Amino acid sequence: MEKKNTKEITIKIEGKEWEEALDKAFQKENEKVTIDGFRQGKAPKEVYLKKHGIGSLLMPAAELKFEDAYLKMIDEHKDLEIVARPQGDIVKLEESGVEYRFILTLRPEIKLGEYQNLDVQKPNIEVTEEEIAEELANMKKQYAELIIKKGAAELGDTVVIDFVGTKDGEEFPGGSAEDHALELGSNTFIPGFEEKLVGVQAGDEKIVELQFPEEYPNEELKGQDVEFKVTVKEVKEKKEAELNDDFFADLGMEGINDEASLKEQLKENIQVRKENEAENEYMTKLFDAAIANMEVEVPDTMVKDEIERMLETYGQQLKMQGIQLEDYFKMTNTKEEDLKKMMQPEALKRVQTRLLLEEIVKKENLEADEQEAEKLLSEMAEKHQTDKDELLKMYGGLEPLKYELRMRKAIDIIKG
Repeated sequence: MEKKNTKEITIKIEGKEWEEALDKAFQKENEKVTIDGFRQGKAPKEVYLKKHGIGSLLMPAAELKFEDAYLKMIDEHKDLEIVARPQGDIVKLEESGVEYRFILTLRPEIKLGEYQNLDVQKPNIEVTEEEIAEELANMKKQYAELIIKKGAAELGDTVVIDFVGTKDGEEFPGGSAEDHALELGSNTFIPGFEEKLVGVQAGDEKIVELQFPEEYPNEELKGQDVEFKVTVKEVKEKKEAELNDDFFADLGMEGINDEASLKEQLKENIQVRKENEAENEYMTKLFDAAIANMEVEVPDTMVKDEIERMLETYGQQLKMQGIQLEDYFKMTNTKEEDLKKMMQPEALKRVQTRLLLEEIVKKENLEADEQEAEKLLSEMAEKHQTDKDELLKMYGGLEPLKYELRMRKAIDIIKG
């Protein structure tokens, strides 16, 4: 029995098409077996079948034809609005053929409520002198110079150290370094290490005894007691940058050559940042209001698909930082299901927003032509400093750009 917003489709592969699939399956499976009297992969089909039977070819043949059946199903039902990745399985497998079942998630019925003239106010933006002063102070810290400090190291100071890590008296891989600059309080070492160096001075030698965290990704070290022999070579403290000619030269910002012009630039930067934040907040509230006025039963499969996309994007972001998703789970002592559960509310919101905008496009008869799409492509290529043809290839044609333009027009209608 079909559930709401779903449709079951069956596709059969039989006759000559199925016979050809069995032949391909035989050639593939024959390569894996050894039959007395024949070189591997060279046994005739009748000999193979006598030993292994036709049943050994049915599932391999069905797997070979699955994609063809999927494409056939899509081609025969172009009229359906499929909104999630179809689920497919085998419901019947015999010597005479195979039957696949595909479960399609169809676009749900949507009843738009009010999506214009929503009671949402855009916040007023104001940049205060305190905010400018704080930004200037942060910039001075950013360009601070490290100078040799006489006396004991404090949190925020940098120590230059040699260290050797041992476990049960033996050095362990990655546990030693020379001339390593470590800012105390940066939390770049395992918990406890930096805190135990507070108070050291240049020339000191210290034994630091620690235990690696239980969630540490290295299986051989997690939860283990270790010892670090630390030699302190230098202690450095930060000297806040002075707003002099050298500072502005190092800054390299055109037209910024004194404190007044720098403050004016910082004010402009803060203004832009706050306007972007305000715009995002405004749009979030507009979408929330329009979604609240909309009636729709969002299919679970749409949300699951969105979670998978979010998970893939998150994994790519971690990889850019040199972290594999599997290592992230070890470091945070979590599982993939925990992350998916955390992403669920945001995924639902994204699907609801997409359905809202698509429905507005339909109701308002919003269109985007090739000229508009070409213009958007040029703008994007210029912004990202990339070749138009490469960008077009990445998008797979102009249709995704036309879709993007229709969505933007729907957003403009909501904003009023």
